[in-house]
Amino acid sequence: MKKFSTGRRQAFKTIGAALAASALPAPFLNLRAQEHNFSGKTLRLLTWSDDTGTAALHNIAATFTAKTGAKVIADRADGTSGMVAKVKAAGDRPTYDVITLAGVGASGLGDAGLLIKPDLDKLPNLKDVEARYRTGADGFGVGYLLWSDGLIYNTSTIKTPPSSYEALWDPKYAGRLFLPPPEFAEAVDLAIIAAKMSGGSQQNIDPGFKKLTELKDRVMTLGENPNQVADLFRTGSLDIGGIYSPAFFPDQIRKPEYKMGVTYGMKEGFATQLMFTVIPKSHPGDLDLIHAFINHSLDAGVQGRMAADVLNGPVNSKAVIPAESLRFVPSPKQIAEKSVLHDDKSLAVVQAAWIKRYTEIFSA
Repeated sequence: MKKFSTGRRQAFKTIGAALAASALPAPFLNLRAQEHNFSGKTLRLLTWSDDTGTAALHNIAATFTAKTGAKVIADRADGTSGMVAKVKAAGDRPTYDVITLAGVGASGLGDAGLLIKPDLDKLPNLKDVEARYRTGADGFGVGYLLWSDGLIYNTSTIKTPPSSYEALWDPKYAGRLFLPPPEFAEAVDLAIIAAKMSGGSQQNIDPGFKKLTELKDRVMTLGENPNQVADLFRTGSLDIGGIYSPAFFPDQIRKPEYKMGVTYGMKEGFATQLMFTVIPKSHPGDLDLIHAFINHSLDAGVQGRMAADVLNGPVNSKAVIPAESLRFVPSPKQIAEKSVLHDDKSLAVVQAAWIKRYTEIFSA
């Protein structure tokens, strides 16, 4: 068989690239070309001060700089409320170009008139994101990760991962069970799950609180302190708990001595919250640079590495998750088939009342 010459190989490569490019809409073409022309430009990012923010700097910001030549200057805040406060304090002063934060913060900033809506035509990686995860917060936010809650179980005492939330009500785990604390969004989602298991719904929540009352005397602890929860698993004091995210203890859950596993394979599905990237109305950088950065955050490789580092679910359906992290992160297939999206706005209306009811059940 004859081998192609170097020239022919290059010719076929060039033709193939041209054909692939011609299939893309014009805005996508322009963005791809511009990504290589950002050298000397600066993007200002506001993100979390915790491990999630560190992962964003390593997996998104650093790789964006390597790819485009743009410099990323990061400011960090303690939680979404801290980021909202920084943006409101800046007012009309151009301070940040991009912010990564939770859904409630995105909605709040959007309602305050402090954000602009992204141009989705400039985000070609959205084609690999399921429609319900693409945007939120009234169109001001672009989804970039899924905070994912499952059941945490003791791998020494529970050999087969539970396939239903009914495991939380199994009498054999009485006294060796933990639940989320009332102020966590997980408690709200647990109430909804309990309601659905009892013939109710988010709109008919009473059956859920009635079912939760059955657990009143079986709970060892409410998981206000994730480090304490992890240590109780390590010492063999806990068998199961949830709903809860492995993102609360990304280091301990990877260590065999903690004997913690997580499952998302419940027949009722698992709860997720969409994390957003937003663009402040007053921003110092140019919009092409900003959209290129957001698009990069949706790249399949970037998504896989972020998911692995912070144990959140990827939004990109083609995300490449490192094999060693697949035990702790929901796969794109599980997300497509079983995830239930947390609705921040509708739940914000009832959350205070539900927290009170949840607290009353478990405070005695």
